Amino acid sequence: MKSDEFISKLRRQADETSELRRTWIEEIGPRVHDLAAVTAGVIGSGGKLLIAGNGGSASDASHFAAEMVVRLTADRNRQALPAIALGMDPSVVTAASNDFGFENMFARQTEALGNKGDLLLVISTSGNSANLLKAVTVAREKGILTAGLLGGNGGRLAETVDRSIIIPHTSTQRIQEEHIFIIHTLVETIEADLFG
Repeated sequence: MKSDEFISKLRRQADETSELRRTWIEEIGPRVHDLAAVTAGVIGSGGKLLIAGNGGSASDASHFAAEMVVRLTADRNRQALPAIALGMDPSVVTAASNDFGFENMFARQTEALGNKGDLLLVISTSGNSANLLKAVTVAREKGILTAGLLGGNGGRLAETVDRSIIIPHTSTQRIQEEHIFIIHTLVETIEADLFG
């Protein structure tokens, strides 16, 4: 691909991303605000945030947890916030997958680490990951609030979680780009709610 073709491709992708964000912000913005308020309420009441996803969404879960535990920017020096990205410990992941099946890996961690009053956030571009669905089932049984950061039509998770934020697009890349934008917005809003 020639340089000018590459630049044209980048412009098309940037236009697609800009258009996508403009189309969802009015409808989904209030849901993002609501999830931030709920998360701040959970943490303010002594609960914690559990976050789970597969593949690139696992990286997004880890990124979200890091921003909560450390901080979003140096502009706000605040105390650490309790957040755990499930699936980050290879010993736990491989043992749980080997002994109970990969579809139960997040459920096992939710059972071990989650308590009533916590919040489980699942991240999925399809909304149909079996291991996330099972984690939500366990969370509900334990009285843990549930939310989904999803894509497409939200899949089965949209019908299962208490709250959902769905990026209405079919491209995994575009959905993930919006998910990380929302994650940063959530952390910024949670920090403002908790620390002024």
